[in-house]
Amino acid sequence: MARTRITGKAAPVRFSNVSKVYGSDVIAVDSIDLEIEAGKLVTLLGPSGCGKTTTLRLIAGLEFASSGRIEIGDQDVTRLPPTERDVSMVFQSYALFPHMTVLQNVSYGLKFSEFPKAEAHDRAVAGLELVGLRGFDDRLPSELSGGQQQRVAVARALVLEPQVLLFDEPLSNLDAKLRRQVREDIRAIQQDLQLTVVYVTHDQEEALAVSDEIVVMRDAAIAQTGSPRQLYNEPVSQFVADFIGEANIVPCEILSVRGETAAVSVAGYRFSLASRGLAPGPAVMAVRPSHLQIGAPKGFKARITKSTYVGVRMEYTIQADFGELFAIQDDVQSPLDAGDDVHLGFAPSGPVLIPED
Repeated sequence: MARTRITGKAAPVRFSNVSKVYGSDVIAVDSIDLEIEAGKLVTLLGPSGCGKTTTLRLIAGLEFASSGRIEIGDQDVTRLPPTERDVSMVFQSYALFPHMTVLQNVSYGLKFSEFPKAEAHDRAVAGLELVGLRGFDDRLPSELSGGQQQRVAVARALVLEPQVLLFDEPLSNLDAKLRRQVREDIRAIQQDLQLTVVYVTHDQEEALAVSDEIVVMRDAAIAQTGSPRQLYNEPVSQFVADFIGEANIVPCEILSVRGETAAVSVAGYRFSLASRGLAPGPAVMAVRPSHLQIGAPKGFKARITKSTYVGVRMEYTIQADFGELFAIQDDVQSPLDAGDDVHLGFAPSGPVLIPED
């Protein structure tokens, strides 16, 4: 007998000028255009109330758009109920039935499909094997750890072979070590099966770790879309720079622009950056803590005001003439002390000019 295998049937997702309004004036999603490629893991990232969960629920059919068009594959699903959308959702709370065994939980959704009983059983077993829980069939959810319960919820969604798999803050109930392990498991399964996954989180590190693409949302709209590396290294605004990891927002002066290169000055320290369409005059730039060079031969004077050892690195709060900066260094053997005067510079590819919000 052929072995049952869970496979993917990924489809793209498209939003065309989609809005969601509650009542007469509460705008949860504001005229967004979004395209999610088939077989990619795309994360909706942003602070509470930004519209990311509403966007996910619009894909699932748990909310209906007030205007615009939503497509999954070649089908317009804007007004279709959840049961006709071929999507599965993994919730933050796991939503497992406490009185059912692990196998019964995983096979629950298959009861409402057209699979014969024997095939539904085989698919549920295959789903458990896929998430590393083969042999846990007869256990109850109460006999599992939080990470194992989340894997059961993932298996239950996978066995339906949805066109789109949705995750709503799936790791928020787990401790730090389990979060890292489960997110790696989710990413590995997504890549192995080439699933289309839309993943909601407010955790920047989580988004950077699992995503092919990140959609940063703010005030019901999309602030920036790009790969993790693009968003980290090339933020288009102070909000994105500060939300995707930590960033020092440094005032500067654009002295001149030639082509796509700007001559920039910070406290008398001159260097060149990509102009990014900005004109000469006062400006700001984003500098990651790891891109500040302490002890640089060229730079500007500053003083260490706080020195903190965190095991794998040193963290420094530094006072410059124009404000406070945060820097990190890997050298934990020769730490600097509060009160030390230092010379600061920037890594060659570190700073990036950004428009003022």
